[in-house]
Amino acid sequence: MNRKHFLSALATTTGLITLPSLSRLQQAAAAMQPHEERSLIPPYLKRGDTIGITCPAGHITFDEIKPAINIMQSWGFKIRVGSTVDKSDFSFGGTDQERRQDMQQMLDDPGIHAIMCARGGYGSARIIDQLDFSRFIQQPKWIIGFSDITVLHCHINRLYGIATLHSKMCNSFPDDFSKAEPIVQQTISSIRDALSGQQLHYTTFSDSRNRIGSAKGILVGGNLSMIQSVLATNSELNTNGKILFLEEVGEYLYSLDRMFNSLQRAHKLDNLAGLIVGGFNRIKPDDPGEEFGRTVYDIVMEKVRDFKYPVCFGFPVGHQKDNYALKCGVMHQLVVGQQEVALDEVRG
Repeated sequence: MNRKHFLSALATTTGLITLPSLSRLQQAAAAMQPHEERSLIPPYLKRGDTIGITCPAGHITFDEIKPAINIMQSWGFKIRVGSTVDKSDFSFGGTDQERRQDMQQMLDDPGIHAIMCARGGYGSARIIDQLDFSRFIQQPKWIIGFSDITVLHCHINRLYGIATLHSKMCNSFPDDFSKAEPIVQQTISSIRDALSGQQLHYTTFSDSRNRIGSAKGILVGGNLSMIQSVLATNSELNTNGKILFLEEVGEYLYSLDRMFNSLQRAHKLDNLAGLIVGGFNRIKPDDPGEEFGRTVYDIVMEKVRDFKYPVCFGFPVGHQKDNYALKCGVMHQLVVGQQEVALDEVRG
C-alpha cells in the first residue's frame, strides 16, 4: 500500500529537568528496581554542543561516518569521534572491553551532550551490564540509535526513567544531503528537530486493518528481537500503560510469531495503552512445504485480540527509509482513525 507520510515539528520552549546528585547507595537502590514514574528529559541541544559517536555494536569506518559528521556539524553541533570508530573485532566495533570503555567515557564526559551510536548490528547486550550509569544519572544526555541500540533504550528506560532517542544512525546519513530523496532528508532532519527540543508530530494514512481508537501514554519500544532478548533481565521493558512501538527486519514469519508469543507469555501485551507496528521488512521466504500460513497482521492480531487498545500498522519507523526519530520515554498521544493515524508528543 502506498502511504504518504507527513512530518511537522512545533518549536516550543521547555524547562529542563535536572536530577539531584545521588549517593552511591541511592544509585545502587535505583538500579535494583524499575523506574515506573514519568521519564526525565535530558537537556536539549543548542548550537555549539557536542555529539559523541561510538560503536557499542557493529564496526564502522571513519569514512563511512563522515557524511553524518558533516551534516551534524552543519546543524551547529560539534562532533567527538570515539575510539571504537575504525576498530573491529570480527563483526564488532572493537572488543567488548574497547566498546565498553568508549561508551563509558562518553557517558561520563560532561563535555558530551548526546551520544550517537554509529550503527547497529549486534553487541550492545554484551556490554550493557558492565556500564556504570551513575554519572549519566547525574547529568543525563540523549542516547541515539535503533535496532541493536534498543537494548540501551530498554535498559535506560527501565532502570533510570530517562528519555532516549530512537532514530537513524550514522550509517543511514546520505553522502550528499542536498541530493537525497525528500523522505531521507525529512527523517534525518527529524533527528535534529528532536535533539533541538522541537515538539514532534507525525501523521500517516491509516491502514484498513488498523484497530481504531486513541491512547495517551509514555512511548517505549524498538526492535522486536531485542525487546524479546532482554526479557527476564535488568533491561526488561515495562509496558504497562505504555504506547509500544515495534519493528523488525530479515526474519522468518514463524520467528516473528515466536517473538510475539514470548511477549504475550511475558504479559507485555496485556496492559498497553496502544500498539504501533512499524516496518517489518525483508521477511525471509518460507521453505517449500514449510509455509507458515500467517501474515504479520495475522500474527499481531492473534496476540492482541483479547484487548481493546488501538493498533496501527505501517507506521514510519524501522529498517527503512521512512524511519523517523521517536522520543522513547516521553508522553505521547496516539489517535488511530479511519483515514489517518497521528502520534503527538505531549508536554505539560
